[in-house]
Amino acid sequence: MTARILVVDDIPANVKLLEARLLAEYFDVVSATNGEDALAICNEGNIDLVLLDIMMPGMDGFEVCERLKSNSATTHIPVVIVTALDQPSDRVRGLRAGADDFLTKPVNDLQLLARVKSLVRLKALTDELRIRAQAAQDIGLETLLGNRAIDDVRGKALLVDQRKNSQDRIIQILRKSADLKVLSDPQAALFDAAENGYELIMVSTNFSDYDPLRLCSQLRSLDRTRFIPILLVCEQGEETIINRALELGVNDYIIRPLDPNELIARCNTQFRRKRYNDYLRSSVQHSIELAVTDPLTGLYNRRYLDSHMQILVERSIARDRVLSVLAIDLDRFKAVNDTHGHDVGDEVLREFANRVRKAIRGIDLACRQGGEEFIIVLPDTDGPVAESIAERLRGEIADVPFVIGSDGLELSITASVGVVTLSSAGESPEVLLKRADKALFEAKAKGRNRVVAIAA
Repeated sequence: MTARILVVDDIPANVKLLEARLLAEYFDVVSATNGEDALAICNEGNIDLVLLDIMMPGMDGFEVCERLKSNSATTHIPVVIVTALDQPSDRVRGLRAGADDFLTKPVNDLQLLARVKSLVRLKALTDELRIRAQAAQDIGLETLLGNRAIDDVRGKALLVDQRKNSQDRIIQILRKSADLKVLSDPQAALFDAAENGYELIMVSTNFSDYDPLRLCSQLRSLDRTRFIPILLVCEQGEETIINRALELGVNDYIIRPLDPNELIARCNTQFRRKRYNDYLRSSVQHSIELAVTDPLTGLYNRRYLDSHMQILVERSIARDRVLSVLAIDLDRFKAVNDTHGHDVGDEVLREFANRVRKAIRGIDLACRQGGEEFIIVLPDTDGPVAESIAERLRGEIADVPFVIGSDGLELSITASVGVVTLSSAGESPEVLLKRADKALFEAKAKGRNRVVAIAA
């Protein structure tokens, strides 16, 4: 997993220790020894996570965190406080400042890396939403997460807990800050979560005959619950369960005995992030749907491609990451229109778009460039992987007939695909698309229904 992590600590030995742990996992690490430098580095961009010490000369870590979270340009960057302070009041103060977690030195390597990887994955999803909002010229989205007023809104949460005394304790703690529903049956909770629009699901590990991580996994696999934050309520000594939970996509955890203020702070953090990401998704969906979506296929149109691809290419160059592009053309599509009519041709294009959506990831960009020509941009994807994706898509088009209309008309459709990867020296989107078109032209010249990859 590639990410750029900022380590902020005024003691060089501490910086070197964290740096060594992170470099061993192939993270890109930068460092700062004071708060002012840390803020400047974050404002420059390209930071995916901050590991922040508290006790520093001048500006302490609490103030650094508060300033990061109040700045619309940096509010989305996850912050993990890593400090020798170990009092509950310190932990709560850090969480209220906006920190995503609070780890006490000396930090367990597995715990640190599991938390880092989890937060980096979550930020990648938020970044994609932010980029798409930016491409649509949506205004003011970034300010929501930094708006402390949303903490005053009661959150809607579900607690899945087997023990009555544990349920009562959490109900008492959250009575003023959340509308809480409690269930003791995990499967009933799964169905309930899918129907009731919760902003947070708390899963306790205290089940005697059920693996709570199974519920967490199921929540992450369902479309209706995939983006609901999950907070694991654990017992002392359950580090293995915690690490595995973070790998599965659990957002946060808290260890018993529960500190009331810490539980409230962690819940508020998740409520705030859920509302921010929901707002991003809603704004993107409503603001750009008509302006940048092809009405026939539902894929993005050329206007959105031009805007969004520029951002993706610039980000890949700045972070030294790979990016690939597929140029796709349906073979002899004019014959379909001439033989069967444009209504049938439109159905073919819609079915092709459906197959494209099933073949790519959520972070990939699929666009209809015009007519029967399509572009797919694959961030963080090298040439060989992009070529295999193109070949799989080509096969799924050629091997499965397109069934059109109520009469069940079956058409054999094929596609030619050109594959290129962003040059290591960097290049403009226009040059990259021209190379993709050249690869596509070569695929058609060689007989169609094939994939041709051209090296940079």
